[in-house]
Amino acid sequence: MKKILLIAFASISLLGFAQDKKGDVTSFYEKNMVLNYNDEQSRAGNIQQPTKFDPNFHIYLCFGQSNMEGNARIEPQDREGLNTRFKMMAAVDFPNTGREKGKWYVAVPPLCRENNGLTPVDYFGRTMVENTPPEVSIGVINVSIGGCSIDLFDEDKSQDYIAHAAGWLQGFCRQYDNHPYQRLIEMARLAQKAGVIKGILLHQGCTDNGQRNWPERVKLVYERILNDLGLEAEQCPLLVGELATQQDGGTCSLHNSVIATMPLVIPTSYVVSSLGCPCNIDKLHFTSEGYRELGRRYAQVMLRAEKVSEALAGNSGKKAKKSKK
Repeated sequence: MKKILLIAFASISLLGFAQDKKGDVTSFYEKNMVLNYNDEQSRAGNIQQPTKFDPNFHIYLCFGQSNMEGNARIEPQDREGLNTRFKMMAAVDFPNTGREKGKWYVAVPPLCRENNGLTPVDYFGRTMVENTPPEVSIGVINVSIGGCSIDLFDEDKSQDYIAHAAGWLQGFCRQYDNHPYQRLIEMARLAQKAGVIKGILLHQGCTDNGQRNWPERVKLVYERILNDLGLEAEQCPLLVGELATQQDGGTCSLHNSVIATMPLVIPTSYVVSSLGCPCNIDKLHFTSEGYRELGRRYAQVMLRAEKVSEALAGNSGKKAKKSKK
């Protein structure tokens, strides 16, 4: 009976979303909030903090909305078999588990904020560790906010966006001192003292579903990140994950046709397919298994993208030698 009532409630909620005059996902979040699936049993994952720069410490910046933030239940298997080579930097304090902003920990979920769930970043990192030499460590920094538009990460628009946002979203933003983009940059600069930023992961679009100018808005954020951190696009690819597909029942699958155009707008961007990654009953978020599979795919695409980056770096070196002659 409990199960039937839950399904009925979810169906009514989704119907309300579909008929909403606002025509965006923000209204869905206002009615349903973001479910927090963490069971508060996570360990801090304390490690010795890096004391010097290590070129074999590869770091990845992650941002977006709730699918990147983490919106599925953390299960026992997600805390088992974690390699200490996979680390996360806390972008906020985690009062209940003792994590401190700006410090590195073994990547025990949750990785974004204390009450978030499983994210693609969890299995992205695991898969990267499995496919890199033992001397290489993987680090992630995740600054994501459920229900937000890409405009939240545009410094020219973010303050106005926050001022007119729903109260619950403003609450999330306060954890980043109302400057989530700046928090990402602050943490990234700190991370650059310990390792090399090798790529950027984005999963966002439900709130901006179908907006054709979305790639150009993403480009502004991507280029600002590169500029603020002194990174070259060819050596720091942007990976963009698809939303839950129409075939898998996703409500915002229209946006995947927009995501497909990303490489035309940003040549150093790559699309990560979500086809076959199961989505949750709300049709917006993936299940735990969906996040695991999507995270593995992010890693597979990143590994391919890094080979391209290495080839480009090699060609640049050859051209430099020729020019000296």
